[in-house]
Amino acid sequence: MGLEAYGGDLNPVAVLVSKGLVEIPPRFEGLPPVNPRAQAGLAVGSWDRAEGLAEDILFYGRWMRDRTFERIGYLYPKVTLPASEGGDEANVIAWIWARTVRSPDPAWDGHVPLVRSWVLRKAKKGKPEVWVEPIVDRVAQTVTYRIGEGECDRDGQDGTVRRGAGICIATGAVVSNAYIKQESRAGRMGTVLVGVVAEGMRGRAYLPASSYVVTLPTNSIGLLEVPMSESPDLVSGRGYGFRIWADLFTDRQLVALSTFSELLTEMRSVVETHARAAGLVDDGAPLRDGGSGVTAYADAVVTYLSFVVDKCADYWSTICSWHNSGEKMRNTFGRQAIPMVWDYAEANPFSGSSGNWLGQVTWVSKAVAAAPGGGVGEVVQRDAVARIGEVPSPVICTDPPYYDNISYADLSDFFYVWLRRNLSDVWPQETSTLLTPKAEELIANPYRAGSKQAARKHFEEGIAEVLQQVAASQHRDYPATIFYGYKQRELGDGGTASTGWETFLQGLVDVGLQVTATWPIRTELANRPVARGTAALASSIVIACRPRSDQAPLATRRELLDALQSELPSAVQRLQKEAIPPVDMAQSVIGPGMSVFSRYSAVLEADGEAMSVRTALMLINETLEGVLSAEDTEFDRDTRWALTWYDQHGHDPGPFGDAETLSKAKNTSVTGVVQTGIAELKAGEVRLLKRNELDDGYDPIEDPRRAVWKLTHQLIGCLDESEEDAGELLRKAGYGLGDRARQLAYLLFEIANRRGRASDAVAYNSLIQAWHDIARHAAAHVRASPTLGI
Repeated sequence: MGLEAYGGDLNPVAVLVSKGLVEIPPRFEGLPPVNPRAQAGLAVGSWDRAEGLAEDILFYGRWMRDRTFERIGYLYPKVTLPASEGGDEANVIAWIWARTVRSPDPAWDGHVPLVRSWVLRKAKKGKPEVWVEPIVDRVAQTVTYRIGEGECDRDGQDGTVRRGAGICIATGAVVSNAYIKQESRAGRMGTVLVGVVAEGMRGRAYLPASSYVVTLPTNSIGLLEVPMSESPDLVSGRGYGFRIWADLFTDRQLVALSTFSELLTEMRSVVETHARAAGLVDDGAPLRDGGSGVTAYADAVVTYLSFVVDKCADYWSTICSWHNSGEKMRNTFGRQAIPMVWDYAEANPFSGSSGNWLGQVTWVSKAVAAAPGGGVGEVVQRDAVARIGEVPSPVICTDPPYYDNISYADLSDFFYVWLRRNLSDVWPQETSTLLTPKAEELIANPYRAGSKQAARKHFEEGIAEVLQQVAASQHRDYPATIFYGYKQRELGDGGTASTGWETFLQGLVDVGLQVTATWPIRTELANRPVARGTAALASSIVIACRPRSDQAPLATRRELLDALQSELPSAVQRLQKEAIPPVDMAQSVIGPGMSVFSRYSAVLEADGEAMSVRTALMLINETLEGVLSAEDTEFDRDTRWALTWYDQHGHDPGPFGDAETLSKAKNTSVTGVVQTGIAELKAGEVRLLKRNELDDGYDPIEDPRRAVWKLTHQLIGCLDESEEDAGELLRKAGYGLGDRARQLAYLLFEIANRRGRASDAVAYNSLIQAWHDIARHAAAHVRASPTLGI
């Protein structure tokens, strides 16, 4: 936007990444690339912003790849494809390994593979399922592995380990989690190659482990002998004896990462030579001191290619797994944690597929090319209170830590240990500590603070100090904007609230800030591992705050409730029209609810005490439930019956008498709902049909009763096939009936979530989440068939 941008963080990883986004690119705005290929006119580009620097990142990234391959390429030989794939040599994409322990059953002397899933490719259109078939030789007491393709009817397809405990594939003996940890800590956990994924003629080729001679380094050069933090929840592998960061990598992965790291120094000299030849000033001023000549330019290229090493570490660890739906590598940080992975995938740095070196170089180059040019950017390693106080009248935008959700500093050491190794000369101040700073980090970490109470106090006092600085320093003409995405959770008899939200918002109110506007922002990928098959948060809430007026009035609890009941319904309707997923609704309504609460200097309880934010959050959630429940009056009689029956019984059968009594209250009949096709009556019991039991080929135009219940579930069924199919059904139903179906999905999500019906909650949330795309397809069908439109 052309504004001066000032950033700060205690964490050096965050500082360096932020420098790479806002501080470094403007320094080289409009500069053409210095590499010889570009200088000879062979590279095509306009070189706006930092596009020239981005082109050089690509060039020198390729240079590093070629030199690294010359040195360690022998560790990654090609594999011969089967005759069905042409019989040629091909690059390996990934090696699929399983961790092993010796069986606790004395009748079996061989290893026990610990595998979460044997499936390498899930069945999809035109591609059969592919899996690993373990072959047990009880005479030789060995297990070998072949590749199966087609429909797998073998028991145990889902693997041999669940929740940390396993089964001996040979004898059926239980392999307890305690036993596995004991073996691992004693250094007796091994690995076995169970399959190979290669670049085939028609996509991925899956080969048996026996087709590949594993080439491993003869020594473990470049071991990362840096200790992990002692935090018990840092990595689930800690109980298995993982103590230093090198424990998360194979020797071959460490050799690759170390070789690429060592080449950064050689590459730097090459960049400097090319930069001089391209005419950059050779003033010796480094990037950290504001330089923009030869030295600074080489610093910049080294910085970005060090980020590439970090990105590769994310894809080259034993915490990576094989994505059997997408047929690609899944990185270490699929979520903000380091889980224990049993059957892990080792990527080939020199392949042309997922997880390779050049792929990560390309991503970094694209980010630099897209970074804004011009303006001033300055990011320093400083805590929030100090940094805000350094900038006169700032327009503040921040994303504070989410209470106890994530141990940011502990996890970021995974990346920092490589950055420190590779950037200590370029950014000595930011890489001066052995590990990232921990003690002052503003999270509620009981292990670090000593107790849960001390952790909460640390967070409360810290967030209060930051928000006090925000209130004192922010520009009077502009609001401060704060992003927050901490999910509320059930706290028991008191209702729904959240320690994270409560602590943050209480601090905000206590320092005299008022919420003036809020909006949910889609900040998370729907396909990230934590979101697949769950109703995980997809949005953060952006909260706009201004100092509360000194003239703000007092209010009573009754006045607050009246204001909430008056203002929240329109806010909920607006959020629903924007297709905010149901899982995000409670988060999103916090904004307008707190806007009401925070406009008062205090809300007084009956005893004269000021109402807490926790109580306010509970009242906001109660009001939201009332708003959603009131919407059922807009539905047809069959849908209103089904809604109540679902709340009471789900899809389980219930007595006919209860169903008939309820039907009278809803002005329908059991016979009627059965005729509608949403329920069945059998042996004196009534049961709601599941969506996969509804009529195929449903056409709302020909349906005489047109129950919103049926349309909602038919839309979900169509969505399971494609958004286009759902769009065609919406076109036939019309937007009016479709809008009621969307409203019903919100109500059903709340019921399913409250009743613990997780798979149903995911389905209803998915329908809302995809609503805009469904409506777009519906509109396209209308344009294609204007005479049949809505």
